[in-house]
Amino acid sequence: MSQLTQDELKTLVGRAALAHVVPGEIVGVGTGSTVNKFIDALAGMKDRIRGAVSSSEASTERLRALGIPVFDANEVERLSVYVDGADEIDPKGYMIKGGGAALTREKIVAALSERFVCIADESKWVSVLGSFPLPVEVIPMATQQIIRRFAGLGGAARLRLKDGVPLVTDNGQHILDVTGLRISDPLAFESTVNDWPGVVTVGVFAHQKAHVCLLGTAQGVKVIEF
Repeated sequence: MSQLTQDELKTLVGRAALAHVVPGEIVGVGTGSTVNKFIDALAGMKDRIRGAVSSSEASTERLRALGIPVFDANEVERLSVYVDGADEIDPKGYMIKGGGAALTREKIVAALSERFVCIADESKWVSVLGSFPLPVEVIPMATQQIIRRFAGLGGAARLRLKDGVPLVTDNGQHILDVTGLRISDPLAFESTVNDWPGVVTVGVFAHQKAHVCLLGTAQGVKVIEF
C-alpha cells in the first residue's frame, strides 16, 4: 500500500468518527481541517441526526451549506458526543487545541458533551504537550500582562496576527501563541493559567480531555481509549 498523505489520513479518521454519532441526537462538531472531513462525511447521514452544535462560525457555515441544522449551545442541555481535532494529544487524552482560534467555543461544546472523540493524524501524537505553540485567548487590555506571566514560566508569548493586524476571534478577543513550554502536568497548568485575569481560555484541554482518539496511521485508524 502506498504511503497515505496527511489529507488522506484526515479523511479516514473523519469517516471513522461517524461510528460514534448517536442516531436521532444532536452532535457536537469542532473546528479545523480534520473536522471538515468529518462534516463532509456527516452529510451522508444528516437524515438520521437532529442536527449539530458547532464550535465556530466556519464550521456552522459548512454544516448549513450541507443541509445540517445547527443549534445554539443554549438550546441544548447535553450532547452525547463531541467530535473535534487536536493540535497535540498525549497518552492520557490531554490535548492542546486552538490552532484554528476556536478554543473557547470548543471548550464550551466539550463541556456539554458526555464523550469527546478526538480525530487526528499521527503527527499530533506526543509524549508531553508543548511542542505546538499553545494558543491562549485573551482580553486585549491584558495582553502584555499575560505575556509577562508566561515569561515567568519560561514561555515566549506572541500575539497572533492576520494580515498584519491582531487576529480577532469569533468572540471578539485576541490570541497569544506561547512557545518554549513543556506541560508535564496539564491539569494543574490549565487551572493556573485559567486564574490569570484577562485569560478567556487556555488551549490546554485537560479538564475537558478526550475519551477516545481516532488516530490516522499508515496502518489505518488506530482507536485509543482513555
